[in-house]
Amino acid sequence: MEIILATHNQDKLKEISAMLKLPGIKLRSMSEAGITADVAETGTSYSENALIKARYAHAQLGGLVLADDSGLSIDLLDGYPGIYSARFAGEHASYPEKIQHIWHLLAAYPQERWTAAFHCALAFIDDQKKEHVFSGECRGKIISEMRGENGFGYDPVFYMDEYQMTTGEMDPELKNLISHRALAFAKFNDFLHEQFSGGL
Repeated sequence: MEIILATHNQDKLKEISAMLKLPGIKLRSMSEAGITADVAETGTSYSENALIKARYAHAQLGGLVLADDSGLSIDLLDGYPGIYSARFAGEHASYPEKIQHIWHLLAAYPQERWTAAFHCALAFIDDQKKEHVFSGECRGKIISEMRGENGFGYDPVFYMDEYQMTTGEMDPELKNLISHRALAFAKFNDFLHEQFSGGL
């Protein structure tokens, strides 16, 4: 069974491929399926943006489509950058530049108050064109230095007290069990098992 992942992000494709637990599933990115354009993420929530991306890919390709929208919400900033996490510092800003901007926004506050959460929404369009959404959240705090070479995005500055490390320092195997995306995928994997355990 093939599922199109509505992304051009190869880091995300690699991480999500490792989270799919049902044997016999092949995941392909939009780029691999021949779509090079992106759709504007005009939703007001992670779920809405994930559905926008899933519907766009499904309209182009049909079949089974999965999309993810995720972001970082910082409590002191009333949840900002949230759904704008990928582009709030400028459309072409690198993640180190985005992290520097976050540090600038938080500089006036004591670091013990830099609490935050990663959020993820998965949108899946099945073979009956029905839409399903699965969500996950992972709490931690922002730290004032970048630590770790694993992961991507904001992982080097997202610290989890219970593991005494950033998600950028975690082995992929651990991160893929406890992250916001992993928690959403646990629900998605349960759904796939219920729907397709009789055979792919």
